[in-house]
Order: sequence, then C-alpha cells, then structure tokens
Amino acid sequence: MSAAVLITVSLGAAPFESSVDRTAQNAKGTVLRVRVHGTSLEGNLEGDSPDREVSVYLPPGYKSDSQRRYPVLYMLHGFTETDLSYFATDARTNIPASADRTLDAGTSRQMIIVTPNAMTVYGGSNYSSGATTGDWETFVSHDLVSYVDRHFRTIPRAAARGLAGHSMGGYGTLRIGMKHPDVFSALYVLSACCISRTSNIPDTPEEMAEFEAFTERPEDYTQIPSGIRTAVAAAASWAPDPAKPPLYYDSPVQNGELQESVIARMTANRPLAMIDQYIGNLRKQRIAFDVGDQDTNIAANLTELDRVLTTYQVPHTFEVYEGNHTNRIPERFEKEVLPFFSAHLQRSSRASKESS
Repeated sequence: MSAAVLITVSLGAAPFESSVDRTAQNAKGTVLRVRVHGTSLEGNLEGDSPDREVSVYLPPGYKSDSQRRYPVLYMLHGFTETDLSYFATDARTNIPASADRTLDAGTSRQMIIVTPNAMTVYGGSNYSSGATTGDWETFVSHDLVSYVDRHFRTIPRAAARGLAGHSMGGYGTLRIGMKHPDVFSALYVLSACCISRTSNIPDTPEEMAEFEAFTERPEDYTQIPSGIRTAVAAAASWAPDPAKPPLYYDSPVQNGELQESVIARMTANRPLAMIDQYIGNLRKQRIAFDVGDQDTNIAANLTELDRVLTTYQVPHTFEVYEGNHTNRIPERFEKEVLPFFSAHLQRSSRASKESS
C-alpha cells in the first residue's frame, strides 16, 4: 500500500449480508446475455454495430424475492476481449463463479454485475468518444445504465452503482468514472493501460515504420502485431478524422517522425492529463486501484496517479502487488474488487423504487 490517503475497508470475519439478505448456502446466481442498442454508437465510421451483447449476472436472491432491488457493478473488459472473457464458463476471470463463491463465503453482498461487449473493428474503442469509434463513453454512462435500470430491479442512483475494469477497461473506468460521479459513486481500476502521454505511441524507428505501413484494414486484424494494434486503436479513439478513409484517423507518425499536433490531441484523452479538471468529482467517489509489480510501465503510471491524487488529498487506496499484467486478475477480482463494492455501494433493499 502506498503512502496515499486511504479509505479503510474493514472486511473482518462477519458476513456482509444481514440475515434477511442472505440466501441459502451454495445458491447460484443467474446469467443472461442480452442485446442493448446504443444510440450513441450509431454511425461510427469503423462500421461497428450499435447493437451490443451484454452479459448480466443476477444474484441468487433475485428470483426468490421479486420486491428486492440491487446495486449494480459495471465491469469493463480489456483490449481484444469481449463480455465472454468474464462470463464464459471457461473464462479465467469468471465473474459468475467468483460472485457465487464470495456470497457463500460471506465476503461480498448480493449485486447485479454487468459487462458489455466492447469489441470493435480495431480491437477496442478505449471506451472513448469520437466519430471513428462512436461515443462509447455515453454508451456506458447513459445507454447501458438506462437499459439496465429499465429492465432489471436496480437501485437507480449513483450510490448504488460502481464501475471497474482491467487494462483498457481500467482506462475506461478512470475516464468515464471521473467525468460521471452523478452515475457512478465507486471506482476500482485494475492495471489501467493508456493513461500517460507515451502509452501506445510507436517510439522506435522500427515501430514507426510498421505503424506507417498499416494503411488498410486486413481481413484478419488479429494478425497485426499487438503493439501496432494498440497504437492503431489509440489513434482511432483519440485522433479521429472523417476525411481520411479507410482508417478514419490522423496518424501520430508521418515520414518516420512523430506528429506532435496529433499526439497533443491524443494526450488530451489521457487520464494523467485530464485529472486536474476532475478533482472535485473524484472527491465525491470511492476509489481504489492496483497493479502487478512486474507490469513495469503501467505500475509507473499508476504510481504517478497515486502521487497526483495524494497531492490533491483525494481519498483512495493504491496497491502494488506481486504479479504481472494478467496473472492475478481472477484473484484480485474475487478478493479485492467484489468486497470493495460490497463495502461501498448501497446495499440491496426491498424499498420502493428510488429516482436517480
């Protein structure tokens, strides 16, 4: 744990739920996969469908008590992943199994958990807003939340909504969360990518040449080297240009040289550049973030985020644990993320529907 100002979360040995809220031991939640239309995604230049698959976990008590309403955790997946990366039966980070286990152990409360399929032509939108990728920021903060509140028994207010994500999803959590404290009251960021000026920018002659050689979308985009894919996705997200088909972005590299004007546009979307504008919002929220010590660049960036928040005296927790970018995410989700939101989101209630 860093020297940051901390929010203390006491988990203790006692179960989170009251005796009224607990369901039978070993009861299982229900998983649904629905389709949500994103008005904010219509007309995106990549050609991605505005109709998105969304996986939803309903806790065990959802069926047995038709009057009870639940808090909601929105969990954002990483680059080149989908909602099934967390909801498939063989997923490494298996949200339904983790939620069921923590309920059995009494280390979490019952909540609805939602993950949208944010896969795009370029492997991911960085949950950002622009003509090329579409307005994913509004899709998550408005279209998706509105759909879930209309179709499920939620507690439709910020105090009962949390936002979390890993890697690209961690970036999305920071970006969307700091802008929308009226929607999400608690944020948990796992190994967020893309938050500093140099993230996903080609910086060697070889990388720059490879990036410039990418001029047309191949049929199998997954065969493009991962470093180039992330750079392409970043340019499409943060330097869109409707006048430049077929890629529809301004390149941060031209004739072997970095284009500072394009990089400045991209930098404006980096949380370390944005954060000073949203300190007031962040002070309203519960915030935690962590990273593996072997995830070198991301660990350095999140350490800087910790420093900035500490300087502003924004309460938060930050932990550097032993691990790399992915190997302990299943454990972190189960042992840290779910208890965090169980401690900080408004608990499930049989009260009448509240306005948001």
